[in-house]
Amino acid sequence: MIRKVVRSSKFRHVFGQPAKADQCYDDVRISQTTWDSNFCAVNPKFLAMIVEASGGGAFMVLPLAKTGRLDKSQPLVCGHTAPVLDIEWCPHNDNIIASGSEDCTVMVWEVPDGGLVRPLTEPLVTLEGHSKRVGIVAWHPTAQNVLLSAGCDNAVLLWDVGTGRALLELRDLHPDTIYSVAWSRDGSRLCTSCRDRRVRVIEPRSGRVIAEKANPHEGSRPVRAVLLADGKILTTGFSRMSERQVALWDPAHLEEPMNLQELDTSSGVLLPHYDPDTSMIYLCGKGDSSIRYFEVTPEAPYLHFLSLFSSKESQRGGGWMPKRGLDVSKCEIARFYKLHERKCEPIAMTVPRKSDLFQEDLYPDTVGPDPALTAEEWFGGKDAGPLLISLKDGYVPPKSREFKVNKSILEPRRTQTSSNGDSTGALEKLVEDLRQLQATVAEQEQRIAALEAAAK
Repeated sequence: MIRKVVRSSKFRHVFGQPAKADQCYDDVRISQTTWDSNFCAVNPKFLAMIVEASGGGAFMVLPLAKTGRLDKSQPLVCGHTAPVLDIEWCPHNDNIIASGSEDCTVMVWEVPDGGLVRPLTEPLVTLEGHSKRVGIVAWHPTAQNVLLSAGCDNAVLLWDVGTGRALLELRDLHPDTIYSVAWSRDGSRLCTSCRDRRVRVIEPRSGRVIAEKANPHEGSRPVRAVLLADGKILTTGFSRMSERQVALWDPAHLEEPMNLQELDTSSGVLLPHYDPDTSMIYLCGKGDSSIRYFEVTPEAPYLHFLSLFSSKESQRGGGWMPKRGLDVSKCEIARFYKLHERKCEPIAMTVPRKSDLFQEDLYPDTVGPDPALTAEEWFGGKDAGPLLISLKDGYVPPKSREFKVNKSILEPRRTQTSSNGDSTGALEKLVEDLRQLQATVAEQEQRIAALEAAAK
């Protein structure tokens, strides 16, 4: 009799544990927009969720400790004039968040340490450069104040947020809608998936496509792609028979996948989350009630299915906590904030261990909050990996950091002056024109009234 050998892995028994009811965030009206983004972003201080809002776009920001049923008058971040499609916290400042919207703008906001006490309507910076809705925002992983945005105008813009300017524009690489954009670990490359059914690896500063794969999945449904720490590409998509798939690719040999697995026949697009510390991949889709997780290894078959977390209710989206925000005393290796229709439920992914001591094999040094480069250094051609920290003694979020914005550069962009450069004069002229128009309207109304009286 041949015995089946079970592969040894310390993550083989990882299990998901939903939070208790009093640790959830209740009575939240999650956005109904049909855009395939997470609708949620979380860091060690705050939880942000895109919510339904009348008269524009808004998202909610809560301190992590503010659980339970929320007040209906909870203040929102509501500066956009159309629905918000994507949000992401700055990895180098836990009080800074960026949002992309259907109003074609990207806004960068600063949230005070205790959370919002009144609606936040004035962003630190408004970034204007897209001609259609902005569906993707992504901060650079190692360079300070560098933000990427991708819109339905098929353009990828890279901003220096401190000056409010797009210093790089990639407008001719994608002929159709961009489905996903992901940074490499050191921020030197991008991996994109597009409606033209191609996955591209791009050097953003030169605008050069260094690897390209047509039809990584045979189906016509959207594809998502992420870059792994060793440079490999992981994609999710659909087969010709509409079965959901996950595949692993070597950029140097894109003819055939290193591994391709068929999962199920559900219709939701699978959104991948990659953890470089554990080499694990988590897959969850909108409308799913489950989260699959895999482990990536250097030896064949490279991509190993570990387990499946299932619950009764489907998810509308969700966000992943950075590693520095996890509870290492409970061997928590990931935490997913699952969005229901009316609440957000934290789900802890835990490795079962009996010892209460710090488990060094589960927690190698991880990405810290300090940037490795300035924006000027990165745009100038320099690359650097993330600055790592140890979680052995736990992580304490620092006090709010100053976010440097060069207002002397931003002001001329905000207050677009008249041709003579005098904004005050332009405003006075506008008021005078309005008065003249009102007088003309009143005069015409009097004439109409006189003619109607004569006709009677």
